[in-house]
Amino acid sequence: MDISVFLFHLVLLLGLPTASIAHIKRSIQTDQSALFALKSQLFHSSNLLRKNWTANVSVCNWIGVTCSSRHHRVVSLNLSYLGLQGSIPPEIGNLSFVNSIDLSGNNFQGNLPMLVPSGFGSLPNLQALDLSNNSFTGAIPTSLFNASKLESISIMSNQLQGNIPQEIGNLGNLKVLRMANNQLTGLIPLTLFNISSLQIVNLRNNTLSGDLPVNLCSKLSRLHGYYLAYNTLSGQILSRFDNCSELEELSLNDNDLNGTLPREIGNLTMLKLLSLGQNKFAGTIPKEIGNLQKLNMLNFALNTLSGQVPVTIYNISTMTFIRLTGNKLSGSLPHSIGHLLPNLETLNVAHNYLTGVIPDSISNMTKLVILELSMNRFTGSIPRSLGSLNLLETLDVAGYYLATGSPKELSIISSLANCKSLRVLILDGVSVKGTIPPTIANLSNSLEVFLVSTCELEGSIPPEIGNLSRLTGMDLSSNHFTGQLPLAFQGLSNIQALELQNNRISGAISPNFCNLRSLTLLDLSQNKFSGQLPECLGNMSSLGKLNLSSNGLNSTMPASVGSLKDLLNLDVHSNAFGGFIPQEIGNLLAAISIDLSWNKFSGNIPTTIVRKMVNLESLDLSQNNLTGEIPASLVSLLQLQHFNVSFNHLHGKIPENGSFLNFTIESFMSNEGFCGGPAHLRLLPCPNNSPRASRTKRFPRFAYILLPTALTVFAVIIFELVLIMAQNRSRNRAQTNPLPPTTHERISYYDLVHATNDFGESNLIASGSYGSVYKGVLRDGSILAIKVFNLQVEGAFKSFDAECEVLRNIRHRNLVKVISSCSNHDFRALVLEYMPNGSLERWLYSHNYFLDFLQRLNIVIDVATALDYLHHGYSSPIVHCDLKPSNVLLDQDMTGHVGDFGIAKLLSGGESKAITNTLATIGYIAPEYGSEGKVSRSCDVYSFGILLMETFSRKKPTDVMFTEDYENSTKIVQCIFKIMEMAVTCTVESPEERIDITDALNELKNIKHEFLSK
Repeated sequence: MDISVFLFHLVLLLGLPTASIAHIKRSIQTDQSALFALKSQLFHSSNLLRKNWTANVSVCNWIGVTCSSRHHRVVSLNLSYLGLQGSIPPEIGNLSFVNSIDLSGNNFQGNLPMLVPSGFGSLPNLQALDLSNNSFTGAIPTSLFNASKLESISIMSNQLQGNIPQEIGNLGNLKVLRMANNQLTGLIPLTLFNISSLQIVNLRNNTLSGDLPVNLCSKLSRLHGYYLAYNTLSGQILSRFDNCSELEELSLNDNDLNGTLPREIGNLTMLKLLSLGQNKFAGTIPKEIGNLQKLNMLNFALNTLSGQVPVTIYNISTMTFIRLTGNKLSGSLPHSIGHLLPNLETLNVAHNYLTGVIPDSISNMTKLVILELSMNRFTGSIPRSLGSLNLLETLDVAGYYLATGSPKELSIISSLANCKSLRVLILDGVSVKGTIPPTIANLSNSLEVFLVSTCELEGSIPPEIGNLSRLTGMDLSSNHFTGQLPLAFQGLSNIQALELQNNRISGAISPNFCNLRSLTLLDLSQNKFSGQLPECLGNMSSLGKLNLSSNGLNSTMPASVGSLKDLLNLDVHSNAFGGFIPQEIGNLLAAISIDLSWNKFSGNIPTTIVRKMVNLESLDLSQNNLTGEIPASLVSLLQLQHFNVSFNHLHGKIPENGSFLNFTIESFMSNEGFCGGPAHLRLLPCPNNSPRASRTKRFPRFAYILLPTALTVFAVIIFELVLIMAQNRSRNRAQTNPLPPTTHERISYYDLVHATNDFGESNLIASGSYGSVYKGVLRDGSILAIKVFNLQVEGAFKSFDAECEVLRNIRHRNLVKVISSCSNHDFRALVLEYMPNGSLERWLYSHNYFLDFLQRLNIVIDVATALDYLHHGYSSPIVHCDLKPSNVLLDQDMTGHVGDFGIAKLLSGGESKAITNTLATIGYIAPEYGSEGKVSRSCDVYSFGILLMETFSRKKPTDVMFTEDYENSTKIVQCIFKIMEMAVTCTVESPEERIDITDALNELKNIKHEFLSK
């Protein structure tokens, strides 16, 4: 070979490696510079990168960096979960050989468009990008979709906003798209569904809207997982799913989808997860679901699905999770369900209409962890064999159709001794009529939640409950527990919520309670607790809700209550607390609601209430002995929606601004004298230089209308009497008999729901300003009236309390009997004697009803008898304050009963009058009541006089009562004249000149005797 040629080749061979090495060195320096730029933007708690990412260490040996063996360039950057904080520089786009970047699980921040103006989109070889679990904000940059080789994008769990760009359709190789857990809005771009390579689409937990695409599966034949849950998607599922033969997981729950479930879902035979819960699907569950023999998880919960659950579903032996709760499903569970679904871990069919018994075969589901069957219509006993489910963690069989199998105790508890993992036990509403057995202590190592409200449990609370040291929540409310709280309660060191309301527990509240430092909710209301509140109450620093209402607690409220910094709701109404309201109450900075009503607090309203209580929405100080004025600074409570200081001894000017513009006269009635205030209260203006209200009497405008109205009534009467004298017909006598006394045990909320068909429209009898009245049929066949108070209406709580206060100690055949009551934090109802003939108003004004003379006379005698009892038959006079035909109810024998004591007044000490600013129904109200707020028994007499005139004159001349044949029609003329004469004496202007109700009653009886005598 020629030497020159040889040398040429030698130089060439030697020169090429030298040139290649120089090129590699320059390229790796580019990568190094890009990574140094990234490092300069980072703040991290560890010195790991600071020590390793240095010029003294080869880039390819840096933590998180992987280089290619051929080109010695960075091909992978993985800095996931290193606790890094900072931003991403644009130089990241210089990593031209990189195919994978994973920065997930850090705290990168900033606005993505600013971070990557060309950045990631300029990486020609990038195939996988993972920025999930960071704090990126702003919109998704369209430049990201210039990286055409991208196969996987994960930007989930950030704070990204805006729409998903249409340019996503440029990524023809995309297989995995994860954008879940952001704040994305708008429609899902249709270009996404043209990417035939897609296998995973996860857009869950955003605010995406619009309809699902009809052509979902037309091009996405390789789709394995489709996750759009927790968005606001609407419309129906119209896709036929023909081409989605590889789909394994379909998650569309928690949207606004509607329509029926398509039968074609049964074609997705590879499906393992099907979640369509919390939408608006209706209709039945397609039996074709049974074709999904690989299904593991089925979720149709919280829709309005009806009909029976297809038996084919119970034949899918691979099933581990079934959730059908909150629908309208009927039918029963198969007796062999435990053999058909041996792998089931979760069975939740709560809140449906399932019937039959709970199958004993459930005990064969040895892998069962969660069993929720509550609020159905199962009957019979709870199977004791459930105690063999060793892995069971949650057992919820609440419902008022079930029993425990033992008439003396909650026997299911004893059978659960082997359930060593049981954390949640819910038996609300299960009929027991017995005690909690001491064997509850067997669950001491696991039980965290124990709910047995409304189970008719009785006796003392067993001290063994104190062994449940892991307990975080316990509800024993609405039972018949007696005795005192066991001292062993101090062993509940982890308890966070304790509800014992509506029982008969007595004694003092022990200072040991103060050791329950984890309590956030404590409800001891509607019991018989007495004595003082322990001073150590302030040590329970985690309390968020404290309800001690409707007990017999007395003495003063401890100042330590002001130490409850996290307290949101304080309710101690209906006790006997006295003394001053502690100034420290103003330290309850988080308080939203404070109710101190119906106590004996005295002194001024603390001005500390307004210092920093900016969140206060409700303040009730009514029915106390408070004096002084309303602090003007209360106007600074801008969130205040409910305010009540009625029935105190306050006076002076009512603030005119802020929330006081929205309060009604009910908030201020029955005080010593208010003035000023917003115009709609119609109070007298405050005199100059005087904070007290003027005592000047005002005569309301409606009083001027009363006299001509009465004269008109008399004219009609004269005309009708002339007609009577012209007729000579007779009528039959009406006989009246009192209803026998009725007594009932305590009636629960569940009983009321069942009795009224869930307060259905067909059971509605009447509705008024404070709520609605429903007809209810108890399980024993008893028919009752249930008055449900609308708690959204101002004064509804007080109306309920007033009726309870007035009626709890009075009994009379002509008063509507209150049989029971039902009360919790968001529900108030009175259970009343049912009056099948409705109200007097209906009989006076409905065309299909009429009353003859004797019936009318008997009814007004009944009313007068009731008033006579209220005024003179009780230790303290009771003034009804709202007597009118709609409040006079008629039983099966047409006997009159006075009802609706929502604004009744109890005149303590036998006093003849009290002061109030309440207005009753216009037209029936006495002048001194309307103009000056003075309440006395004479006010009822005035209303009774109006009712008399209305009862005997509110008919047309051709009314049937005037066409009946009487042997001596002059009797009726004489009787009506006497009745009208007495009505006039009832309604004279001066209250001192009105007759007493006893005299009125005797006169009416005499009139009746005259009429019936021959």
